[in-house]
Amino acid sequence: MADIRVGSKRIGAGEPCFIVGEIGINHNGDMDISMALIDLAVSAGCDAVKFQKRTVDVVYTAEELAKPRENPFGPTNGDLKRGLEFGETQYQAIDAHCRTKGIAWFASCWDEASVDFIDQYQVPCYKIGSASMTDDGLLRYTREKAGSRPIIMATGMSTLEQVDHAVEVIGKDNLVLLHTCSAYPANYDELNLRVIPAMMERYGIPVGYSGHETGIASSVAAVAIGACMVERHITLDRSMWGSDQAASVGPSGLNLLVKDIRLVEASMGNPNKRLLEREIPVMQKLRRKGA
Repeated sequence: MADIRVGSKRIGAGEPCFIVGEIGINHNGDMDISMALIDLAVSAGCDAVKFQKRTVDVVYTAEELAKPRENPFGPTNGDLKRGLEFGETQYQAIDAHCRTKGIAWFASCWDEASVDFIDQYQVPCYKIGSASMTDDGLLRYTREKAGSRPIIMATGMSTLEQVDHAVEVIGKDNLVLLHTCSAYPANYDELNLRVIPAMMERYGIPVGYSGHETGIASSVAAVAIGACMVERHITLDRSMWGSDQAASVGPSGLNLLVKDIRLVEASMGNPNKRLLEREIPVMQKLRRKGA
């Protein structure tokens, strides 16, 4: 597999799992929450944080935006979408804060104008969200804009045939796929983690996992079976207002997730069975027969 790098970190077989704390829209339109979530990801040991960027009037129809939906920003769905969308002032602050803290950041861009907007910050990679995976025009535009930078593409809410098509459109160069179940939150019997090694064999490129379940065991298991990357939504408190909070991990969960992933990596070793020096005194004490 090709050498894929996000900033200074490599992604792929034999490399430490690349762990992303997805902030998404869990900031609830509040910059103080955004900064606190970045700090949480840094303190837990994440490799990057991810936001999302949308041109609201392009991504959603006028009818969808006009639908009644009570929220902190007003009575319609449009009020909510616009209230959660950050602009240049906010992203300048996000970029500066991440640089100060030494953590990479990037965003899933839902339309071509958002790709252009995010590109001004020279992000180390691009993300295609599951909702955008069937948008051939956006895939081609993102590939053109990314150049040699990696593209990370989630594959939730999609058939295998749709993934095949998306991979063909975007190309395998510097591509990381993420197996995903796009239920919020997802049930454990819906996760189907065995898709991860199957996709690795099918496409011959790195495959990671984007989880929307409530716990962490399955995300750690994904690493044990070959996921090169784990992306989880993060929150300050799962009881906070917002549609993604329930499918997120809080501070204690994120710290435990990163710790357990690193412990699993240290435990995997290699296929060579060996007798450890530290086992010899135990062997001499307990074994009755045999050399």
